[in-house]
Amino acid sequence: MSRFRGLWQASVNATKKALTWNVDDWIPPSEKYIFSFNSKDELKKWHLYSDSEYGGIFSGHLSSELSEGSRWNISRSGFCGMRSRKFDGFIDLESYDSIALKLKGDGRCYISTIYTENWVNSPAQHEDNSWQAFVFVPKDNWYIAKIPIARYLPTWRGNVIDANLEMNPSRVVGMSFSVNAEGGVPGARTGPGDFRVEIDWIKALRTQ
Repeated sequence: MSRFRGLWQASVNATKKALTWNVDDWIPPSEKYIFSFNSKDELKKWHLYSDSEYGGIFSGHLSSELSEGSRWNISRSGFCGMRSRKFDGFIDLESYDSIALKLKGDGRCYISTIYTENWVNSPAQHEDNSWQAFVFVPKDNWYIAKIPIARYLPTWRGNVIDANLEMNPSRVVGMSFSVNAEGGVPGARTGPGDFRVEIDWIKALRTQ
């Protein structure tokens, strides 16, 4: 077979295959697992900001007190978080409109963060862009929280950026889950003290 005839035959075969594709092949699944906290390998993908680490359960004690004789002037204390290690490349969530988390908690309000490739901050800054949304976790019972991606606000070091910015969901590099002693939605438990939340999984959803 000549080279020209071989290229022609390959083109014909590709065209036949395209014509037989099912429309479902073009549509991604309605949900996509991002993390499932069901194995040690999955847990290794995360690290805590605090001193201890044990699987699927994020707990500790929030305190805004400083040790006697401390020279630091801290106005924003009482914070703890867990963050995924950077993905090998990017997670593409372009086809999805919501993030879902299966949680069992303590009545506190937590913060869900999505990190994307840096294009909002100055190029000289190596920090990823962060987008945050509050998550209220009812006490004792398993609960599935669904957060529209559009509800995640651009932030820098915990402060909302006052600008009209949109996330690029096709360039997600990581996620985190954190808690503050103060702040959150009305009716949520706040203040220093113990906290505990269990996380079963995190998914991306297409609800529309």
